[in-house]
Amino acid sequence: MNLLSSASIFSFFTIISRILGYLRDILIAIFLGASIFADAFFVAFRLPNTFRRLFAEGTFNAAFIPSYTSAKIKNQKIGKKFADDVLSLILVILIFIVTLAEIFTPFLVYLIAPGFIEDDFKFRLAVELTRITFPFLLFVSLSSFFSGILNSNNKFAIAAAAPIILNIILIVSILFSYFFNLNTAKQLSYGVTLAGIIQLIFLIIFTTKFYKPSISLSFKINSKVKFFFKKLLPSIFSSGVTQINILIGTIIASFQSGAVSYLYYADRVYQINLAIAGIAVGTVSLPVLSKAFKTKNYSRVSNIQNKSIQLSLLLSIPASIGLIIASEEIVNALFGYGSFSIQDVELTSKALMFFGYGVIAFALVKILANFFFARDDTKTPFYISSFIVFLNILISVSFFRNVGFLIIPIATSISTWIGVVIYLFFLKKNHYFHFQNKLVKNTLRIIVSTVVMSSVLVFALEKCSSYLDYKYAYKSIYLLSIVVFVGIVYLLSCYLLGLLKIKNYKTF
Repeated sequence: MNLLSSASIFSFFTIISRILGYLRDILIAIFLGASIFADAFFVAFRLPNTFRRLFAEGTFNAAFIPSYTSAKIKNQKIGKKFADDVLSLILVILIFIVTLAEIFTPFLVYLIAPGFIEDDFKFRLAVELTRITFPFLLFVSLSSFFSGILNSNNKFAIAAAAPIILNIILIVSILFSYFFNLNTAKQLSYGVTLAGIIQLIFLIIFTTKFYKPSISLSFKINSKVKFFFKKLLPSIFSSGVTQINILIGTIIASFQSGAVSYLYYADRVYQINLAIAGIAVGTVSLPVLSKAFKTKNYSRVSNIQNKSIQLSLLLSIPASIGLIIASEEIVNALFGYGSFSIQDVELTSKALMFFGYGVIAFALVKILANFFFARDDTKTPFYISSFIVFLNILISVSFFRNVGFLIIPIATSISTWIGVVIYLFFLKKNHYFHFQNKLVKNTLRIIVSTVVMSSVLVFALEKCSSYLDYKYAYKSIYLLSIVVFVGIVYLLSCYLLGLLKIKNYKTF
């Protein structure tokens, strides 16, 4: 298996999805801006979307793939029976959770956005929209199961392409509400649930080649299934620590008007790099890493781990610096239209800049957690992630009154970087990982290439400053041109330093 090839396939569809996601968010910014309707929709969408990211973007895989792979190695029938039992039990649990959430939605909204209680209209609107969007949780969680089946068979393209459906339907929902003069926030909420249904059907169709589901209420909770669910919750918490931190940030930000929207838009921008540098690399490496460990091929395990980190750094380091340098220009070009004011641009860009400082760490925790998951060790990542979340809450609550909502991206970045250090400490302590000389040398080369790229970026932004002004109609075209240009500079620099050799990213 070629790590670069698989990651590239996964990343391609992820990029398409993110581009459509940006188009979706641009339209939301134009029609809703950072208004009460925007805040209410983002809160309603936050919880099911957080679960989408938790389950679909590697977390479910972290628990499922090692167990499913192990069962299949023994016997195909055993693997099939294990998958059927997991699917049946998940379905029962999800139906119960969704039903409960629909009944107690006001309480749920209060937990997610306690600041909304001060505005009765805003609170009631958020409750209404949450009731519409919450069934998405059922469909997207089931979708993650079928994605896990595909990923375990090294079929990453379909699973990566599925989220595109959500963005297409939400774009259509916005346009539909505009042409027929309907409530945009409400139409978006209906679109979320509809997208979940279509995405599930899409994945089931492509999964049947490898697995034909058999759902039964008489499923058996044997030792394998118990072991899986024992790993699942720690895996959710560990792999999804960044998303959990963002959810916590939303809760705290609800006390400041417009802050929920600012965080949402900023979160959307840096997610494209996280999706590639963390989720894509982690998703494609986990199945082969688990198999290598199960077959006791420890030299291959070490090789996969080092090359996963290198590929992640190759993608995340320049992205981090780029977001820090050009945060305002990026936000302005993407969202600076219609109802999204200059002030909205300024506040969102500040949040993005502070998230930018943590991008490398956000990607690395995804990769490093897999080193434990492949060994069926979910306890260590759980404890580390718990500490990251605790530290994030402590910093955010302590300084929110003085700093405002900007403390949330600051706290998220600081706590995650500390988490990376702790991960590396325990990896070394348990002899799970050692740095290869090539990784150290190539990391230095990545830094050199990033310095070259950054210098060119600063120069280009200064020369094109008048074309990136808030009032300039074609600012997005100029920014895109700059991004493409500095991207080519970075790739050329990496090539000259020998970083883009295909053999560097093969798993064997």
